Amino acid sequence: MSRNHQKGGDPSHRMLRIAELVRHAMSELLSRGALNDPVLDQHVVTVPRVRMSPDLKLATIYVMPLGGGDREKVLAALSTHAKYLRGEVARRINTKFSPDIRFRIDDSFDNADAIDQLLNMPQVKRDLPPRRFDGDQEDQQEGLQEGLKEDDNKA
Repeated sequence: MSRNHQKGGDPSHRMLRIAELVRHAMSELLSRGALNDPVLDQHVVTVPRVRMSPDLKLATIYVMPLGGGDREKVLAALSTHAKYLRGEVARRINTKFSPDIRFRIDDSFDNADAIDQLLNMPQVKRDLPPRRFDGDQEDQQEGLQEGLKEDDNKA
């Protein structure tokens, strides 16, 4: 019987579940200082996300040193210890196969900064309705709706 594998679409529920297990295991290993490495001892490393291949045999672990400094050194140190970390992750998660792991720098923080910079540009702020509300969330929604109504009346 042929299985319907996903190609290029959203990850399956199982892929997401295993990725989350790997992320938790890796975060625990890094936070408890399981590695004896001078570079990793100097940095707090976060694991924001993990992506699994559809066959669950490859885990791409996205890491980011806190503060964003020495990214390449941290990535090299983690890659050096990849075999050991794979074994430790395999002990912590219960799967038929232990996934191979590779490390990548997480660029989602850089992307968020770029979006913030775009939204704070004068050309973009000019197009946004003025903020005339300082109350609670209901007041904010009413103020936003009023701003939209004014924009519709201008058009």
